[in-house]
Amino acid sequence: MAAPGKALLTAGLAAVGGIVTLSLISTVSLRAFKAVVDKNRRKVAPPCQVCKGKGFVPCKLCKGSSTVSWSPLFDPVFIKPCVCPTCEGNRVQRCLNCIGNGFV
Repeated sequence: MAAPGKALLTAGLAAVGGIVTLSLISTVSLRAFKAVVDKNRRKVAPPCQVCKGKGFVPCKLCKGSSTVSWSPLFDPVFIKPCVCPTCEGNRVQRCLNCIGNGFV
């Protein structure tokens, strides 16, 4: 005969396993549903006017040069070029109008 503690542990593990399984199934199904909705929305939605449907625009801070001038002093003796903190040197940033989707 099984001890009551062992039966309780088995039931608890089964419940946790069930919750994890349901969570995984719901996450996968929601992602698949979102992909279908985005695909259908892309067909009928107008393209973003800011990025022309690309989802990215030239970086506004570095203006597409991937570096910014920086000096630790107010009256600079030297100016040091640094990687742009906004685009991280990629020269483009996600469109804020369409959040990178390419359509509104």
